[in-house]
Amino acid sequence: MDPVTPTPQLVPTPLITCAVDTEQHVARSGWDQPTRLFALVRTSELLAAEPQLAARLEGEDPDGLTAIEQEELPEGSGLDGLLAGIVWPAEVAGAAISVERIVVPPEAEAGLPDDPEAALEHLAAHPARQDVRLLVAVDRTGEQVTLLRQRAHDSDDAVAMGADIAPGLVEALRATLVEG
Repeated sequence: MDPVTPTPQLVPTPLITCAVDTEQHVARSGWDQPTRLFALVRTSELLAAEPQLAARLEGEDPDGLTAIEQEELPEGSGLDGLLAGIVWPAEVAGAAISVERIVVPPEAEAGLPDDPEAALEHLAAHPARQDVRLLVAVDRTGEQVTLLRQRAHDSDDAVAMGADIAPGLVEALRATLVEG
């Protein structure tokens, strides 16, 4: 019998720690949420700029990242339009976005109606559909992480994590960090 190879332990980086905290923050608000966008800033820089936040951030790693939610996102431009219109200033070390999606098996996409609204209704009514929430986080060093939570398994210990879960969304979010 072959010896069992231990699973490598995930090394928590500031981005991963911030992404997990942000995903759990979003999860506390339940499901059926709009897209939520966060600027990620160095905690030490935030405290230097906003010393009145010291009590709220007590115990946080000063070398870590803090997520600052961007409220009142423009409506109607879609996710691609929203991200295409953002260029973060240099003080922003990274960005995170939370989006909810419907996932269906590939065969469910065969024969979809041409009308986008009818297609969405068809997919939403599919018996094998899964509701998921993605939280994608990227930073200026090139690190990225995506967390995936399923409505059917909605608990903090059932959140999947990986770098390649949503590559298109990662790239779109990464493009917001390119300085013009």
